Amino acid sequence: MSRKDLLPGAGPVLNVRQALYRATRDAEGGQLRVALDIGMDPDELSKRVNPTGNRPIHPEFLEEIVSTTRDPRLLAALVRPAGAVAYVPVPVPATREALKGLAQVMRAKGDFVQSLHEGAADNRWLPHEVEALRYHANQVVAQLLGIVAGAELAMLEAVAPGEVAHG
Repeated sequence: MSRKDLLPGAGPVLNVRQALYRATRDAEGGQLRVALDIGMDPDELSKRVNPTGNRPIHPEFLEEIVSTTRDPRLLAALVRPAGAVAYVPVPVPATREALKGLAQVMRAKGDFVQSLHEGAADNRWLPHEVEALRYHANQVVAQLLGIVAGAELAMLEAVAPGEVAHG
């Protein structure tokens, strides 16, 4: 396996092959660990996820890498062509500070969206403007879902054993 990064400086929006490469390379333990976890020869994994390669990628292979890495870039790349978004909420404490932080993020993202007024002014959106808008929208939704997941976790932890949480 090569130590050289084949995707230096790749942006936040990746295609499936790029996302597979990045997910396996950036996973804890890297491609070697992912290969061992899914029972594949490390050299074969490296060749299959090479972002410039053309080796076939089987659905079972994708499923194993998704379940092993749980990489959000890979999930996004898999569902983006259908116009869908994938979120894996990471629970964060649903505290006043977290909600204030979310409000700050939403204000910053709102300022960013307002900066895209040129795209809306002439009703001609460029691909990079749409991708940037989608990226920032996804960040806001992911943070909001993280706070919801944290509130749900806190609610479940507060329920005494044998009780049922009402919702």
